[in-house]
Amino acid sequence: MKVALVTGGGTGIGRAAALELNKIDFVVYVVGRREEELNKTSSLAENKNFKIIPVKTDITNGNEVIDLFNKIKNDHGRIDLLFNNAGMGAPRVPIEELKEEDWRKTVDVNLTGSFLCSQQAIKLMKTQSPQGGRIVNNGSVSAHSPRPDTVAYTATKHAINGLTKSIALDGRNFNISCSQLDIGNADTAIGSRFKSGVPQANGDVMVEPVFEAIDCGKAVAYIASLPEGTNILNMTIMATNMPFVGRG
Repeated sequence: MKVALVTGGGTGIGRAAALELNKIDFVVYVVGRREEELNKTSSLAENKNFKIIPVKTDITNGNEVIDLFNKIKNDHGRIDLLFNNAGMGAPRVPIEELKEEDWRKTVDVNLTGSFLCSQQAIKLMKTQSPQGGRIVNNGSVSAHSPRPDTVAYTATKHAINGLTKSIALDGRNFNISCSQLDIGNADTAIGSRFKSGVPQANGDVMVEPVFEAIDCGKAVAYIASLPEGTNILNMTIMATNMPFVGRG
């Protein structure tokens, strides 16, 4: 039995990933702060032989993350895949106007939460038998090139690059691989603004193309299905015609 954990699994990309992993015979734990949305994800599972298990968890709280992984260990004895998907953006304002509270909140969710979950996943992956597993981090095209007035989001996504590479390096001797999925303009509730127009580096506001979030879920499932010894370190999935290449 294969076991996965998807953070931010109640909506959007997280829900899509959970449903696609369910289709390829993973038991999937979905976590987040909104229990109603997590339960909805669970109810949408097509493969009734493998459950999607909702667990309300604040991933920025280290004790709650420890409790979550203790539950996974007690229930199934192992974890094969962690998808660090939960994330948020800060208000779009010039750097000098960004409130410290908004900076810290974005860092907590996007970076600290991913670290805390990775830390506990690695701890279990090292001791389980067979040893090892996969971690997939939700990066962003903003991990490589920023949008205007997004310093907190951009900084955290650049930091995810470092987290991904450090886990990939430190996990080698324990059959632990790490991938980063950099996503551009998925059509989610958070990404709906692209369809109404977003600021560009030259000062214009432009409507941008989007793509279906389910394709992100399929990308996660593809990485999860790779044989041991094969890894995708970085994958960029984006709307074909979005202004990313040459942005700015």
